[in-house]
Amino acid sequence: MVSTAERHTANRENLFLLTQLRWLAVAGQVVTILIVRFGLGIELPLQEMGMVLACLVALNLATLVYHERRTAISDTELLLELLLDAAALTIQLYLSGGASNPFVSLYLLQVALGAVLLPSWSAWVLAGVVLSGFVLLMRKFRPLPLSEELHGDLFTLHIGGTFICFVLATLLLVAFITRIGRNLRDSDARLASLNRQQAEEGHIVRMGLLASGAAHELGTPLATVSVILSDWRRMQLLRDRPDLAEDIAEMQRQLDRCKAIVSGILMSSGEARGEGTLRTTAAAFFDGMMSEWQARRSPHALDYRRELVDDEEIISDIALKQIVFNLLDNAVEASPDWVGVSVRRHADVIVLEVRDRGPGFTKEMLAGFGTPYNSTKGRPGGGLGLFLVVNVVRKLGGHVEAVNEAQGACVTLTLPLEALSAEA
Repeated sequence: MVSTAERHTANRENLFLLTQLRWLAVAGQVVTILIVRFGLGIELPLQEMGMVLACLVALNLATLVYHERRTAISDTELLLELLLDAAALTIQLYLSGGASNPFVSLYLLQVALGAVLLPSWSAWVLAGVVLSGFVLLMRKFRPLPLSEELHGDLFTLHIGGTFICFVLATLLLVAFITRIGRNLRDSDARLASLNRQQAEEGHIVRMGLLASGAAHELGTPLATVSVILSDWRRMQLLRDRPDLAEDIAEMQRQLDRCKAIVSGILMSSGEARGEGTLRTTAAAFFDGMMSEWQARRSPHALDYRRELVDDEEIISDIALKQIVFNLLDNAVEASPDWVGVSVRRHADVIVLEVRDRGPGFTKEMLAGFGTPYNSTKGRPGGGLGLFLVVNVVRKLGGHVEAVNEAQGACVTLTLPLEALSAEA
């Protein structure tokens, strides 16, 4: 079901299509009036008809100015625009023969546009107004002063005018309804994208709740293990055994790492810019992040290049650090011998590229990049890392792109500085 906001956005696009159609209608009327007046020699009330054309031009200009910065157009506003077009056509027909004018068939163009663009009640209102105008023109109109010579060719003139009207209506309908169909398809695509994004965000919320709950549950056993290790370190029997003392120290380091991971999960599940967040610079953030990851994973060769000149202040975002770690972990698994990372600023965005020399992505993975469980690793939960990468970056207003290169693959993160800055 199309939401009100989506329909208002589609109405805005359709309104601008109506303005384009109105320009064509004005140009067509000018050409037709000139041909009838000076080509066929039929007297027309040029002043009155010119005033109607001027009103249509003013309406178009007012529409463009008034709605230029508005993102939502209601069905009532769109109906009003079509009613004004129908009124202008009625006046022009009144001044040029009424219902006997072959261009009276242009009423059908108005009805067709209303049926496509408007909801049911509005389309019926427009149809009623058009029918009333047609009935009025059958009784009230200004006859055209035709010479006796033209009276003899009246049927031929009427057939010619009907043919021109038919050609004009056909061309306008095809051009306009084709564009309307394109707008509707774009609107459906946007709605499908929003629905997919909402489903993905719901998936992330569930994962976050599970992770947060698990982190809370792990707090107690980790604290218990920490107390036991502290007691062991004070025992004289174990202190006299250097090998056991070293093992206990290593256990303590791993325990501290587990505590840091749990603390990071709890902090990430809270407010992104809450208390305890650290202010840093982009250069320091990425340098520190790469040093931390290199100490953890110890890759054979890490080619890290930073091209950030300005000391742009940002927030040290744990979620951002974690998704970059996910990319680096994937890269080192695919290419243990070499991982390349480059960070640079381009205009108001930071571009982070992670390269490897592995087998690259399959076509299926590239087609569904960022969808959950889209992985070739064949283990439970595979693909969630890239899924989180895409969604966290999207939350920050950026985007992720993955491509295969001549040797290996490259994943590019584009992050707006505004979303990372300390003032955001």
